[in-house]
Amino acid sequence: MKNHSHSHAHGKSAGFEPAHPERFAAARKSTWVSIVINLVLTAMQILAGFFGKSQSLMADGLHSFSDLLSDVLVLFANRHGNRHADANHPYGHARIETAASLVLGASLAALGIGLLIAAGIRLQHPEQVQPVHPFTLWAAIAALLMKEGMFRYMLAVAKRVRSQMLVANAWHARSDAASSLVVVIGIVGNLLGYTFLDLVAAGVVGVMIAHMGIKFAKDALAELVDTGLDPEEVRAIRQTLKSTPGVLGLHELRTRKMADNALVDAHIQVDPRVSVSEGHYIAEAARGAVLKHHHVLDVMVHIDPEDDASAKPNAHLPPREVLMAYLGELLPPEVAHLNPRVVMHYLNGQVDAELFFDAPIAEELAAVIAARCAQSGLEKSYFRSIQGYQKVAPK
Repeated sequence: MKNHSHSHAHGKSAGFEPAHPERFAAARKSTWVSIVINLVLTAMQILAGFFGKSQSLMADGLHSFSDLLSDVLVLFANRHGNRHADANHPYGHARIETAASLVLGASLAALGIGLLIAAGIRLQHPEQVQPVHPFTLWAAIAALLMKEGMFRYMLAVAKRVRSQMLVANAWHARSDAASSLVVVIGIVGNLLGYTFLDLVAAGVVGVMIAHMGIKFAKDALAELVDTGLDPEEVRAIRQTLKSTPGVLGLHELRTRKMADNALVDAHIQVDPRVSVSEGHYIAEAARGAVLKHHHVLDVMVHIDPEDDASAKPNAHLPPREVLMAYLGELLPPEVAHLNPRVVMHYLNGQVDAELFFDAPIAEELAAVIAARCAQSGLEKSYFRSIQGYQKVAPK
């Protein structure tokens, strides 16, 4: 059963209302904090590295500048990714976060490779490497402390609101702190007389940036190509569906990620004799259980009266109108005029017909129906069985 709770009344002219206000507000606040810190770090590191002749500190400053750009991208994705579902995006806009993570990862990978190549070229001429000024060490230590503090703050916010993009941004800040630690080591080595270590540190920073970028891009790309949830989570969802009262079997369970949530499709098997409304009730109960116990955005439940993976197909059988005409030929005249309500069960390649009469039916008349069907070669027709019943109204 499809989720019909998404509203499509939010047109393009409607004011912006985030689908998840708490997540949107937390992401916006933490990102603005990151923007301010990265703006300060970029100016401090690049200026200190330039005047202090530290290549690694300048590389780390460019890293901070890339963080600044990514923060702007996060703000954009957070706003547009939190929009309500609409006619063009019935599943919402959460994939905008995924696309932003892909762009962020690709840009970081390119920046890291560029810094690594630049450091490698300069290392070919170590005699041209100059000693750094001591104040660059204090600038690097200050950057390390600021980035580590920013990581801890952003990760706490990301876990509280369960945002994949904010988690990625937080660990990005941790990679920044690690790169600043490498810069500190490189500058200390340079000050001790090993001047080439500053360039080595710049190259290591490039490798760290590229590695983190590739990881982000890989994870985002896996989601964009509809990679399923991990096996443990799929098993848990399967168990939830199978434990729903009325569910006799389960097959074709499919999952795919949708930013911080998931989409689930499943075929459940129910008793083939239950009514359409009862089958719908069972499906809604199964869907509700998954939504309650798992971090899932929506669940599509398809109802099967039998395991269509092993049962004979029913697609070759004619529609109800044709079967009703054929049934009229099989029924004796004294039964046909009673206008019974007919329920068709398409099962295992044949049809079981149930006839419900308002008027009483004598046992002799039921025997006439059975005999007439047998004479017509029922076993060779579309019908496997035809049963007559009298309706019973509660008093």
